[in-house]
Amino acid sequence: MTHFVIIGAGECGARAAFALREKGFDGEITLIGSEALAPYERPPLSKATEEGAVEPKFIAEPEKYAAVGISLLTSVTVQDVDPDAKAVALSDGRTIAYDKLLFATGARARAFPGIAEDSKHIRLLRTHADAVALRKAMVPGKHIVIIGGGFVGLELAATARALGTDVTVLEGLERVLKRGVPEEVAGVICERHSLEGVDIRCGVAITAITQDDERATIQLADGDIVEANLVLVGIGATPNMELAARAGLQIDNGIAVDEFLRTSAPDVYAAGDCCSFPLAIYGGRRVRLESWRNAQEQGTLAAANMMGLGEVVSAVPWFWSDQYDVTLQIAGLAEGAVQHLRRDLGDGAFILFHLDQAGRLLAASGIGRGNAVARDIRLAAMLIAARAHPDPAALVASSVKLKSLLAA
Repeated sequence: MTHFVIIGAGECGARAAFALREKGFDGEITLIGSEALAPYERPPLSKATEEGAVEPKFIAEPEKYAAVGISLLTSVTVQDVDPDAKAVALSDGRTIAYDKLLFATGARARAFPGIAEDSKHIRLLRTHADAVALRKAMVPGKHIVIIGGGFVGLELAATARALGTDVTVLEGLERVLKRGVPEEVAGVICERHSLEGVDIRCGVAITAITQDDERATIQLADGDIVEANLVLVGIGATPNMELAARAGLQIDNGIAVDEFLRTSAPDVYAAGDCCSFPLAIYGGRRVRLESWRNAQEQGTLAAANMMGLGEVVSAVPWFWSDQYDVTLQIAGLAEGAVQHLRRDLGDGAFILFHLDQAGRLLAASGIGRGNAVARDIRLAAMLIAARAHPDPAALVASSVKLKSLLAA
């Protein structure tokens, strides 16, 4: 019987496993995960919940895997992959043969240089266990320092403030959300955090971090000292590609795949945070995306292509972040944009449209309360996919519906 093996039991791997069954694959499926839990959603880990509780939100109830014939292996890691023998060696001593293999190994939080990842007062956030440990420190009277003003760091700052914890954010760059978020949008987020009492310090350099039984102490280059009950390191993520590299697969900012998510080895695929791929709507530029939607979509796409359906990567990148009552949404990639147009939606909500020299819409960045920008961002994504050159005056005029530009 044909056997498909998936390494990585996260969003991407789990979606791929179920998509195989939904598309009619009747062979064996083995899904391998290093955590003890069944696959769960990661975005909720950084977001506020009632009374600070952290319960895993399972992608599917654990019993459903067996019900549809998916063999879910937990608390097991893959030690080696042999593409020539078409076999994977597991940490429990077993070797499993495959007909086709999918790397859905994701990415891991980047540690602060020189600091052990499991330090008592210094934490990363990637797993449910990490989130549980962080929430124990998110109580009134405690002080948390977050190193890094990116999406995860700021979402955790909002969560901590909602739970009554004092928060300081230390960002080395001149502003928060420097990567991929326009300054105008980042300014709204920064102001919202300031209103909530978060101390955001940008352009700072850390010279040392020490800790004792009670707290961590951060020494800044300007001579200032910041003490914290807990330090969260949120300075980005690194793709989990070492296993693929040892197996001889091509590496290029992650596991390199083609437009069908095929790696350089026959019958081996990669999808999600761990891989870089060419995106046709941006001229075949190779990109790597760390996002929930991309993991979902590529899991399904990888399943289709493992079954020989020949579907190419075509989705417009989409990101979102919830902080307090504000939602940020971004469609597309703004690199190469030279024109930035603002469309006001009322009640402080707005969208920035990013166009290239020829007037083509490359990306749209929106921010507002609740779902204020959701509909227009969806329409903007459709315009981006269509490689549209919309009328700039129509983009900024809130009286002109974006749907009419799509029809044009």
